[in-house]
Amino acid sequence: MATSGAPVTLFQPSIPVFSRAEYGRWSLRMKTVFKSQELWDLVEKGVAESKDEAQERENRKRDSKALCLIQQAVDGPILDRISEAKSAHEAWETLRKQCQGTTKVRAVRIQALLQDFETLQIEDAEGMQDYLTRVISAANQLRALGHKLAESEVVSKVLRSLAPKFDIVAVPIEESKEISKLSLDDLSGTLMAHEVRVNRMQAKSGEKALMVKGDSSSASSSRGGFRGRGRDTFRGRGRSRGRGRGSSSRAYTSEDQKVPNSEQRYIEAIYSVTTVKNMAM
Repeated sequence: MATSGAPVTLFQPSIPVFSRAEYGRWSLRMKTVFKSQELWDLVEKGVAESKDEAQERENRKRDSKALCLIQQAVDGPILDRISEAKSAHEAWETLRKQCQGTTKVRAVRIQALLQDFETLQIEDAEGMQDYLTRVISAANQLRALGHKLAESEVVSKVLRSLAPKFDIVAVPIEESKEISKLSLDDLSGTLMAHEVRVNRMQAKSGEKALMVKGDSSSASSSRGGFRGRGRDTFRGRGRSRGRGRGSSSRAYTSEDQKVPNSEQRYIEAIYSVTTVKNMAM
């Protein structure tokens, strides 16, 4: 049984394996590991000098622990590159410079990534979830290089790059002037809910169009059969011909001219916004 004064380790976090190609994600995971062990300040800033000998020994002990975690995360060739590092901060900076380059190199990469970020557009057949994943990934690459990118900037980027069918949702948000208070999670939920509703209504609209087409084909077949039975009975504009065609025609017209339900009106509103936007362009 542990004594009351002895520290208790609740868990030992797993060490993420270093990957040069995935340095941004690896460094993010390692930062979390360091913070969970209260070591990140040493890794980020180095060991602070202390006049107190006991405190100095404690700082060096914690620094050695952080360096040990870094060494466990890398393979042999990478370990050789940081073998001369005397502190966790030195090893961390060596890896960062090798993966991200010098300050000038990072600046060039940031500019290139910013251009890619600004030109991102949702594809015609791309789902909202997939597009948001692309945007977030691009934003995280910029942040990994040290570029400060606020969440409101990402929200604005998403709203600017949507397809016209999202205008009915995006335009009110942009005009509300509350973008700075809107989180990316809230925007994502709103857009994905709208996408589900539009897709469902378009599917229903397509089914109704197929039903109308089928009824029209049946009516055409019926009219063809009436003409083939006899010239005397259905000749001219008499009542028999009028009933045969009129009955089918009235049934089709009644179905076709139903008052649009709420979902049909919703789709028409979306298409109207799209048409107005295209005319304005």
